[in-house]
Amino acid sequence: MKYDILVLGSGPGGYVTAIRASQLGMKVAIVEREALGGICLNWGCIPTKALLKSANVFEYIEHAEDYGIQVNKPKVDFGGMVSRSRGVANGMSKGVQFLMKKNKIDVIMGDGKLMPGRKVEVTDDKGAKQTVEANHVIVATGARSRKLPNLPQDGKKIIGYREAMTMAKQPKKMVVVGSGAIGVEFAYFYNAIGTDVTVVEYLPNIVPVEDTDVSKQLARSFKKAGVNIMTSSEVTKVDTSGSGVKVHVKTKKGEEVIDADVVLSAVGVVANIENIGLEEVGIATDRGKVIVDDFYKTNIPGYYAIGDCVPGPSLAHVASAEGILCVEKIAGHQVEPIDYGNIPGCTYCFPEVASVGKTEQACKEEGIEIKVGSFPFSASGKASAAGHKDGFVKLIFDAKYGELLGGHMIGANVTEMIAEIVAVRKLETTGHEMIKTIHPHPTLSEAVMEAAAAAYDEVIHL
Repeated sequence: MKYDILVLGSGPGGYVTAIRASQLGMKVAIVEREALGGICLNWGCIPTKALLKSANVFEYIEHAEDYGIQVNKPKVDFGGMVSRSRGVANGMSKGVQFLMKKNKIDVIMGDGKLMPGRKVEVTDDKGAKQTVEANHVIVATGARSRKLPNLPQDGKKIIGYREAMTMAKQPKKMVVVGSGAIGVEFAYFYNAIGTDVTVVEYLPNIVPVEDTDVSKQLARSFKKAGVNIMTSSEVTKVDTSGSGVKVHVKTKKGEEVIDADVVLSAVGVVANIENIGLEEVGIATDRGKVIVDDFYKTNIPGYYAIGDCVPGPSLAHVASAEGILCVEKIAGHQVEPIDYGNIPGCTYCFPEVASVGKTEQACKEEGIEIKVGSFPFSASGKASAAGHKDGFVKLIFDAKYGELLGGHMIGANVTEMIAEIVAVRKLETTGHEMIKTIHPHPTLSEAVMEAAAAAYDEVIHL
């Protein structure tokens, strides 16, 4: 059977692409080798947030007396937390199955390999092969945990994110290598439920892509919670010969050896582009990514690529947006390339981190004259009432035109607040317009209005 659109991979890039193509009247099929929803839904975004919620609830119960509630000392049921996380992921995967049926998308399970002539050979789990043909083939194969030579993952003592969310028992001591979103989220989770956690980061600050003020605040909050943080440090080797691990860490002061039960390698991801037929078709790649144009065409007509396997941020919402844009362009719609300067990033540790646009340091390096306003949650009535006063909202404006260049937040629920900044930047709203935009009281979102006012020396509550 020949399709209009054939999508290889069913993660948040692939399945969203397939649904949008179906909405546009195309006949669509999707090839998936493991489970609908891909890594994000089954082993990433969704199950990790379920684990983090369990940690949040545990911390609330531990601090119930702060809210005038007396309870018996809570106990972690680690297996129960893992089980709930898997249940949430399984439920969401079933939801994607429903969406495939609703949108009349054919799902073909098996390993897909690109072939010339806009075809894909699919091999199922029994070794049977079939060839599927389409007018347009879209690669959305995602990414996996990056493995380093000095951190060979064995799935037991040196693990990646998949093992970190399904461990048989809670470790007493853990070393997390890398402090990006994956690293700090797992560091928060395990520390919150009682594991002794050390975070090792090669660069001078944790969450190094964030604004420096945010990085420093998260480090303070983590240290207050008992997380050991080692920045400007490098894991040189891990000795797994004993019952646990001995982690050798090179620091400015010399080498330290940390005893732990397990090491979590969270040093980023690598695209899944091997053994999918790129070479046979002649599709060009560079530095482990498929080369595409602004509308995700590869160098071979009829073949496209989106998501983590192309250059750009490895984020679920980016993959979804790229897939939608790709098929709308195929359908002949008038569309504009994605503005990668206005992509929000969210990290779901506690306190949460959310940001979009330029950092203060980047603006200074580019020689942009700026106005900067910050508003701490310690001055927010809602934050005080909620009992979570750590953090702030920081906004950066172009001094000449009032354009909002960047927004950076750290605190409770800021991942739910960042979309306002993304919309404001999309609409080219100025700082003065933000100040005059009435925000509801009492809310955490008032901090956005107050931060804008602080940039123009009009802040009320500081």
